[in-house]
Amino acid sequence: MQGIDLFCGAGGMSVGAEMSGIEVKYAVEADPHAALTFRENHLRTTIFQKNIKEIRYEDHMPLMGRAPVVLFGGPPCQGFSTSNQKNRNSENPNNWLYQEYLRLVKESMPDWIVFENVKGLLETESGYFLDEVLQGFSSIGYTTSYFILNSADYGVPQKRNRLFIIGSLHGTTISAPDRTHLKHFTVQDAIADLPELSNGDTRDLSFYSKSANTSYAKRIRGAKRKCWNNIVTNNAAHIIERYKHIPQGGNWENIPLSLMENYKDASRCHTGIYRRLKADEPSVVIGNFRKNMLIHPWADRGLSVREAARLQSFPDSFRFYGSIGFQQQQVGNAVPPLLAKAVFDKIMSAT
Repeated sequence: MQGIDLFCGAGGMSVGAEMSGIEVKYAVEADPHAALTFRENHLRTTIFQKNIKEIRYEDHMPLMGRAPVVLFGGPPCQGFSTSNQKNRNSENPNNWLYQEYLRLVKESMPDWIVFENVKGLLETESGYFLDEVLQGFSSIGYTTSYFILNSADYGVPQKRNRLFIIGSLHGTTISAPDRTHLKHFTVQDAIADLPELSNGDTRDLSFYSKSANTSYAKRIRGAKRKCWNNIVTNNAAHIIERYKHIPQGGNWENIPLSLMENYKDASRCHTGIYRRLKADEPSVVIGNFRKNMLIHPWADRGLSVREAARLQSFPDSFRFYGSIGFQQQQVGNAVPPLLAKAVFDKIMSAT
């Protein structure tokens, strides 16, 4: 099977597709930093660093050959996120980019489509956008099904719910993939062997701190002795002082008010701010982990890019590019590769 990845970002879905045996032929990504990361990690894929509105299938993607084709991707989801109440409506222009996805489906008529997004798509404007996407696929000739999957059920050490809409050009209905992991991997399972770092660390390439002693770490790490992206945001001293008061599983509410004087009303802080991860549970959502100031479970600092990538299930061989801010954004925006793999495995078994 061959694949086309739209809104590919750094390439989380493409990694999962490749794990399932799919040859990803083309990808589209407007952001230059994410496109660079994708390009450096997917050397056999042609990536177009363009706005999707500029892409025409017949001009940019020559004949794919006789192999079945799956077109996949997720339009920018910030406008549908439950954490984005201000722009979670039909007036947000990003909420209409799904129409470009539909256009390229109509132009290419792939055998399969995989549309991924936040579960908030089900709720935004009382489900209007979900209905529009489903009706759009149906009008083109696709049989659709959709489901919400929790990444922790598929071997990812993170609780992250994502919506998947699957479309078949050949009338096949796809059910949700069976859970592969009834026992969830934890944060400690995922990151305990990674380099020991400090606040503001910039070493990037570094040796592991110890042997991988969990099946998850062994799988993600492979035979490597070093890994890249061991970089940490340099938080100010007063931020680090706040971290010291927060136990595992705690958040800003554990910080003495005397240390929160720069907040006009500290009681109105979002519950996800200043959350220290629990070592013995899957991580909370790895989204904008720098803005949310997610705290390492046993060190008084933020997460490194590599630690966040581990919690997203990116293999350690996958290197992120750009400034630390762009790398953090790429990791947080990505679809966990192992979650994507579960979806593609289901499609491959039905083909």
